[in-house]
Amino acid sequence: MAFVRRSLLIGLSLILDLIGIVFIFQGVGMLPGSFMTGEIVWAAVGGVLLFVSALLLWSAYKPTVSKS
Repeated sequence: MAFVRRSLLIGLSLILDLIGIVFIFQGVGMLPGSFMTGEIVWAAVGGVLLFVSALLLWSAYKPTVSKS
C-alpha cells in the first residue's frame, strides 16, 4: 500500500512540476502563444505549483514509523 501511495504522490508531483514550469515560462514571456504570455501572475502561480510539488515529494519520501 505504501508503494502505491508513494508512486501516486511522485506521479502527481511530476505533473505539477511540468505545469508549473510551463506557467513560469509563459508568465515571464519565454514561451509565447497564449493569453498567459507576459502576465507575471502566471509565473507566481507556477511558483506555487512547484512549491506544492516539493511538499508532495517530501510527503512521499518522509520516513514512516513502523508499528511494531
